[in-house]
Amino acid sequence: MASIEIRPDGPLAVSGPFDLIDASGKPVVHAELTVKLCRCGGSHNRPFCDKSHERLGFEQEAPESS
Repeated sequence: MASIEIRPDGPLAVSGPFDLIDASGKPVVHAELTVKLCRCGGSHNRPFCDKSHERLGFEQEAPESS
């Protein structure tokens, strides 16, 4: 089962197994481990995190669970 962790001030950590599909339906990656997806919009390797959030000073807390 896949899980997604919202990291405070950082990326989404997605742990597999899962498939990442682009907007046209083309597979981007099939992962069994963990990938980190950009949440700040500044990555030069989108949809993957390249740690641009650190350079940009991205700050966004993870939402509280209900």
